[in-house]
Amino acid sequence: MALKDTLHQLQQKASQKLLHHQVNKATTNSSALVNAVYYPNWKALAQKPPSSLNLAHISHILYAFVGVKADGTVYDEYTDENADTKLDLNGALGALGDLQRVKTQNPQIKTILSLGGGSGSENFAAAASNPTSRATLANTAKQILDKYQMDGIDIDWEHPSDPGQGRDFISLLSSLRNVLPASQYLLTAALPAGEWALQNIPLGEASQLLSYLNIMTYDFAGPWTKMSGYHSQLFTPKDAYNDDCKISCDSASSYLTSKGVPANKILLGVPAYGRSFLGATKAGEPYKGGGGEEGTFEYCDLARPNAQLGMDHEVVAAYCVGGDGGFVSYDDPACVQRKAEYVKQRGLGGLFYWTGTGDTNDDQSLVATGWKALRG
Repeated sequence: MALKDTLHQLQQKASQKLLHHQVNKATTNSSALVNAVYYPNWKALAQKPPSSLNLAHISHILYAFVGVKADGTVYDEYTDENADTKLDLNGALGALGDLQRVKTQNPQIKTILSLGGGSGSENFAAAASNPTSRATLANTAKQILDKYQMDGIDIDWEHPSDPGQGRDFISLLSSLRNVLPASQYLLTAALPAGEWALQNIPLGEASQLLSYLNIMTYDFAGPWTKMSGYHSQLFTPKDAYNDDCKISCDSASSYLTSKGVPANKILLGVPAYGRSFLGATKAGEPYKGGGGEEGTFEYCDLARPNAQLGMDHEVVAAYCVGGDGGFVSYDDPACVQRKAEYVKQRGLGGLFYWTGTGDTNDDQSLVATGWKALRG
């Protein structure tokens, strides 16, 4: 019994030493941790160009989105040609022109072109299905990178729907790497957090080709779920009230590493918006629709007037109750602080925010909080 206890103590010490080493290593490399934002091009129409972002606290800007045709052609007039390349933004032509100016003035910021998106992924399956269209995608994407002096490509294919498309996804990444070598260009992918989608992709192979995997660790609850819930919780609750609430930032990152993805290539997504559940007062209740715009409020508009603030410390999720939002789940600076600590403890690559324009530019900024916590 004494020998068993001694072995157990040695194992505990070894485990603690390893964790200490991992945390120290992450802290040592904290200046390299990513604090990225997605910039949605349609915000240029509201006079919120890339130059309006919290640039002092950003390491990477991902420009969302440009289109992909079925033949693989990438083109820079997708959601709005005016917003992308023609609108006069303080002398720059379109948001892409303004982003190029940001890059010139802030060369330490990496700029990345994001292809597809939730409503722009319909052509990925066709484009990725054969060598000719894959080569077209890679070459036309590089042309835009060169035109705007950008540092890489982000593939936001939502999402390969079966193992065959998962293999095509790998082939597409390989085609991109043929013209975008890792020594010169970043290649990232925005991926779902749910195992139901991730299981279609050979994640270990993908991670060998990708610089980072941007895991969309948000929208765990919404109009598609039967009950209200936390939509970006860090941890899964011990007593799950339904299957929907079992997914979390922790469950997603743990699944990825179990499939061979290096931890330091995983970026956790932070929502700069909240999800509203009218008629609910807490997570796990029935609700009737959502307030705000399509059930969401941008973080800069939270908490809602006359609402009471709350925090679930077990799962790490902020919320407000009352006013015109009912129960609203969102991330506040305390949540981002905890997520940054989690990133450092687990040796992950950093954080990203959807979107940078939803943030504030004051002492409650999510992006600034993440930046300081990752480098603290």
